[in-house]
Amino acid sequence: MEKSVMGFLESPKLLTKEGVLSLSPLVLAFIGDAVYSLYIRTKIVAQKNQSVNFLHKETIKYVKAKAQAESIKRIYDLLSEEEKDIVRRGRNMKSNTTPKGVEVQAYRYATGFEALLGYLYLAGEYKRLKNILELSVQVIEE
Repeated sequence: MEKSVMGFLESPKLLTKEGVLSLSPLVLAFIGDAVYSLYIRTKIVAQKNQSVNFLHKETIKYVKAKAQAESIKRIYDLLSEEEKDIVRRGRNMKSNTTPKGVEVQAYRYATGFEALLGYLYLAGEYKRLKNILELSVQVIEE
């Protein structure tokens, strides 16, 4: 049995890879946001048994748009062409959501990052997803 933060979590195999690629980047980002949030929260809880308020503040350091944007910019060159395309699609997608307290450019990069995570999760590419999540955390912790 795999001992990892997200080893237990597998997406239902309802979509083919082509089906996942046909989803709107905002749908991918919707899933990616949940995957990333769960990963970060689980990681923080595993490291520090603290109050919920403390855990929330620690989580924000990782999940805020500015941190996600910086992360994807720093690891972008490590992505495959297909992954870069997904990030670009997510970044360029118009959203009805207005970012609060963050520059639009950072918000768009964060959306691209989340779209990539959503794609990897739904496509069942768990090793690559774990790799991207770990790289992201390293960048943010530097």
